[in-house]
Amino acid sequence: MISSPTVSMCPKDNKYEYAFIGRSNVGKSSLINMLCNHKNLAKTSAMPGKTLLINHFIINNEWYLVDLPGYGFAKRSKTMQQKLEQMIAQYILQRKQLINVFVLIDVRHDPQQIDIEFINWLGQSNIPFSIIFTKADKVGGELKAKKMAKEWMDKLKETWEELPPYFVTSAEKKIGRDEVLNYIEEINKSLKEEE
Repeated sequence: MISSPTVSMCPKDNKYEYAFIGRSNVGKSSLINMLCNHKNLAKTSAMPGKTLLINHFIINNEWYLVDLPGYGFAKRSKTMQQKLEQMIAQYILQRKQLINVFVLIDVRHDPQQIDIEFINWLGQSNIPFSIIFTKADKVGGELKAKKMAKEWMDKLKETWEELPPYFVTSAEKKIGRDEVLNYIEEINKSLKEEE
């Protein structure tokens, strides 16, 4: 629909928004393409750190999937990184239509400081979020990936009283697609009933 450099330029309607964010190279574009069943919707690139705008994709004419720039990309200049962080923070904190932030984590890696800090910031800011573990096909099967995701969540339990929902996905093997979409669908349904 639209790519915006600032929150004020995002769509003016009141459709629910679900934002996707993660560290550079976490497989965000591939995941978005898999969820939307569309090969080249979000531009995938071998060069991490390509997303520099807030990208709104309209889904079923009902809700927006929002592709946010990744955080923690070392090859960007300090000013560029600060500008992006500010844009992301403003969108997350100010956007009334934002229903949930999906934080993407590469299932192959132990908890990284930057992911934990971002998750803690969402919690402190009272922003509803869920975690999506990506690249389940890269660790030798879905069961292994689920075990690794659970270990990751157990580490989070050390500082969190209540854990957010989480999903295990693989863009390559289309693992987790229905779970994520059903989760969004259920939230939309319950929000509509409250209206």
